Amino acid sequence: MTAVSSLNEKSDELTSTKEAHADHRLFGLITFLIADGMTFAGFFAAYLTFKAVNPLLPDAIYELELPLPTLNTILLLLSSATFHKAGKALEEQHAKRCQNWLLVTAGLGVAFLISQMVEYFTLPFGLTDNLYASTFYALTGFHGLHVTLGAIMILIVWWQTRSPDGRITNVNKFPLEAAELYWHFVDGIWVILFIILYLL
Repeated sequence: MTAVSSLNEKSDELTSTKEAHADHRLFGLITFLIADGMTFAGFFAAYLTFKAVNPLLPDAIYELELPLPTLNTILLLLSSATFHKAGKALEEQHAKRCQNWLLVTAGLGVAFLISQMVEYFTLPFGLTDNLYASTFYALTGFHGLHVTLGAIMILIVWWQTRSPDGRITNVNKFPLEAAELYWHFVDGIWVILFIILYLL
């Protein structure tokens, strides 16, 4: 009777394994990021095309200051490093340390947004001045929206990593990994944007 029960249990385990669906969350996230990257690529191509085909008049060429954008670049690169430290802390089951690094990461993201707003208020042109101005605001604003969403995601992950009641642990760490991958993507987009808008 015991052998029969054991066989039945093994059969049930095999059946449940076959019925279980594969986890495609990472595939879905990567697909989304590729599609989002194509949107940014369209913006970049439009800006570079406008700049090549329709050069601005001499009195409409604006010299962009580099200190604030450079600071923004440093902030985002630092935030990628702190997010990585948060992931390492979660792997080592240090929930409190993970939360601290997540707060630092979110703070760096907010600092980036504040710095970008300061830049907007000090620019010598407005949104509707010309094609260059409109494209500049569209590119930086669209990226700023991504940073805002990323900072919100980080705060949600921060709340969910609390111990002992949090849902995100070293066993279930996909939400943190997904948010981290998204954040690295946003940082990479900024580096490209910085080169195209401020250095070319």
